[in-house]
Amino acid sequence: MAAALDRLWTKFLPEIEQRVALLEAAIEALSSGSLSPEQRQAAYAAAHKLAGSLGTFGLQRGTELARQCEDILGPDFAGADLGDLKKWVVELRALVQSRRG
Repeated sequence: MAAALDRLWTKFLPEIEQRVALLEAAIEALSSGSLSPEQRQAAYAAAHKLAGSLGTFGLQRGTELARQCEDILGPDFAGADLGDLKKWVVELRALVQSRRG
């Protein structure tokens, strides 16, 4: 079972990394005041997909972090605590990197 999960991880890693990158880009845009509604929606969707998938690969903390990001970036978005969002996405990136190898 572990070997099968490792193969799936390898297969889906590019998509997972792309989703984390979308969150990172949204944070950059948010910090510069240029986060568009489309970019917020893309980041929200990325967080939602990460929340739904990371636990499958043994990254429960990643699921929790992605859900927190999803909550902030959701339809009721009214700004965000940028510090928390940055911290969560940095931790998400680190978790993905740690599972990588």
